[in-house]
Amino acid sequence: MPEKNSQAKGANKIRIITNVLTTAVKLWLRAQVSHLSQLEVDIKASDRQLLSGRIPWVSISASDAVYHGLHITRIQLLAENIQINIGAVLKGQPLRLLATVPVVGELIVDEKDLNSSLSSELLSTALNEVLVKFLPEHCLKSKPVAWQKIILENHRIILGAILACPSENTPLEISLGLNLLSSQELQLSNIQVLENGSPLIEGNHDYNLYLGSDVDIQELSMIPAQLVCRGKINVNP
Repeated sequence: MPEKNSQAKGANKIRIITNVLTTAVKLWLRAQVSHLSQLEVDIKASDRQLLSGRIPWVSISASDAVYHGLHITRIQLLAENIQINIGAVLKGQPLRLLATVPVVGELIVDEKDLNSSLSSELLSTALNEVLVKFLPEHCLKSKPVAWQKIILENHRIILGAILACPSENTPLEISLGLNLLSSQELQLSNIQVLENGSPLIEGNHDYNLYLGSDVDIQELSMIPAQLVCRGKINVNP
């Protein structure tokens, strides 16, 4: 009987630690985003692993998240071999990663959410940097770009923008193919640019975009009104 009571107390203790840890993970995730409508976290670890701050497996699913102005429709993540500051977490302090965590996941972004992200500094800056690479330099001098819309087609993106000129605003339309060249590199192909309906660039123009060593994309697909990305990314402490 005493042995059963001891086992029950041990199980309750681990259950409490698991609940505290799950809550801490949710709080940490919510702190990374400005909006989140749904979040599910599933943690699998043994007693010894939990008490040592090692989590071998965590599954995270979320929907309608906003990260630095970027709207994400749905995201599903799986992380393994996580090391955290378990002692501090159990004292009520924020969760902190102690080592880099490889995260495998699927990201789905609908066209409407991409358009909602156009006002974010992250997306607009990225689009401006790409635009400068293939648009003639004179078109951007003293002409700030205001991104207006994104249209997703099969393996192709159409971007609408306004060039703010001193005399009048000029419509700009960019059409390009988006393909996965390697796990860390995207290819923008068949780039076409129209300024106020007149072609600036048309024909077989390509541009490669390097994503960095922490990214390992396995699949990138684009269908009308939706973008899907599957792969792995390193989350650094």
